[in-house]
Amino acid sequence: MGIDVGTNDNLKITFQFVNSSAVSETGSTESSNTIQNSVEAHSLSKAINLINSYTGKQVNLSHCKLIVFSEKIATNGISEEILTLINNVQIRPSSNVIISKCEAAYYLENSEPKLENLVTRYYDFFPNTAVFSGYTFDSTIGDFYNNITSNSCEPVAILGGVNQNSSPSANSNPLESSDITSGHTPISGERKSENIGLAVFKNDALVGELNAMESICFSIIENSLYSFVLTIPNPDTNNKNKYLDLNIYPDSNTKVQVKIVNGTPYITIKSSFTARISTVKSDSDYLDENSLETITYYVNEQLKNEMLNYLNRTSKDLKSDINDFGRFALSQFKTQDEFYKFDWLNNYENSAFNVELDINVKSGFLLNKV
Repeated sequence: MGIDVGTNDNLKITFQFVNSSAVSETGSTESSNTIQNSVEAHSLSKAINLINSYTGKQVNLSHCKLIVFSEKIATNGISEEILTLINNVQIRPSSNVIISKCEAAYYLENSEPKLENLVTRYYDFFPNTAVFSGYTFDSTIGDFYNNITSNSCEPVAILGGVNQNSSPSANSNPLESSDITSGHTPISGERKSENIGLAVFKNDALVGELNAMESICFSIIENSLYSFVLTIPNPDTNNKNKYLDLNIYPDSNTKVQVKIVNGTPYITIKSSFTARISTVKSDSDYLDENSLETITYYVNEQLKNEMLNYLNRTSKDLKSDINDFGRFALSQFKTQDEFYKFDWLNNYENSAFNVELDINVKSGFLLNKV
């Protein structure tokens, strides 16, 4: 389902259905495997009623995998639509929420899967990539609803878009390959829709977006990562490799501590990781102890800086506690009323941060000295 701003204060609701007749018994497709219809109405309920009349079938929202809001409508606030959907017993709390940088209808048009026969399978699988890339997060309407009704955190959603690139940029900087968002990536392919980055909300209104690296930082704190890739400048200036790629694996859950000192939140974040160097050439000597110590220093410093930049941006610029640090602050108050009076969501912007990282860098996976 896609939700856009319509004409005359109406909503434009787009429904994407699986065209089961286009899928043969062997799984091959004879034509497009989706059918897309749009309708304008003053509410979701009215739109569903109209589409029922148009299709001659009753739409069952229990099979809705994805709810896409356009950036334009999300900026104005989407609490009414979220509450209406949650109030519908057919909507599953596990349905993903995407904020599209283009019209939701256009995003759905460009979401034809190329590695799956059914678009529903693609919608099922793509959020799972977040655990080994960190470039997005498995954001659901159930979580979104809980967060807009919470006193300790704000909502977040998957950032979607349509890439117009015909070919990757030749001038892209390897260090900035993670600094990308949906609609602006060095990717080219038949499917144009992308899901990279996160949409950040204050209450129910969209206030900004996170790029891929910031999304990794968000996921580190959420303990939702299995692994991710970090690129750093090669400390060895004599090496032909200008950059090093490292596969990084969390060793344990990130620990968060919040203290309130003179009315100011002080937030400490502690994480430990194991990193393995994946960029290897014949002249590489990453088993040397001194080399590993130098690389370890650079990796720790870069990820620490990325984490601090992320935390300061969400608190000072976006003023949105999407990591729910508020729940860790609860122990600082004797009663729930004291916490409510502190007004955490508006005081979060005054937070100070301390990030402590312990990254143990190992040489690689299979290549070792003989």
